[in-house]
Amino acid sequence: MKALLRRHEEKIRFVVVGGWNTVFGYLVFAGLYYLLRSHLHYLLLLAASYIISITNAYLGYKFAVFKTRGNYLREYLRFYLVYGVSFLVNLILLPVLVEALGLHPLVAQALILFFTTVISYTGHKYYSFSVPARAMEQPRNQNEEEA
Repeated sequence: MKALLRRHEEKIRFVVVGGWNTVFGYLVFAGLYYLLRSHLHYLLLLAASYIISITNAYLGYKFAVFKTRGNYLREYLRFYLVYGVSFLVNLILLPVLVEALGLHPLVAQALILFFTTVISYTGHKYYSFSVPARAMEQPRNQNEEEA
């Protein structure tokens, strides 16, 4: 059992931190919705909730899940790109579910979380926090360099 847990340790941490990020992001959206819905459209509130939630998510994934060192700016920018894709998917699906299907914005947002979670995992694992290919290369043997 311990070997199985060790083998999937990163995935387990991703699920735990991702769960926190999901709850945090949803609560930020819900809080903004209830506080500002009479003044701002729900799509503007969605944008604001993403901006607030992204830094929280970045810190959790960087330090608790992928445990990378350095590369703060590169990873943060890549992190924003991955969330940009998630945001665009959310921006397209939310009005469809609310306007076309008549769902309440909070119910629609809860359904969309499934899709954005898959995008997030894939993007962060293989793009935001990936190790550059050159860093994975084995050091050359001195004899090979002399030949």
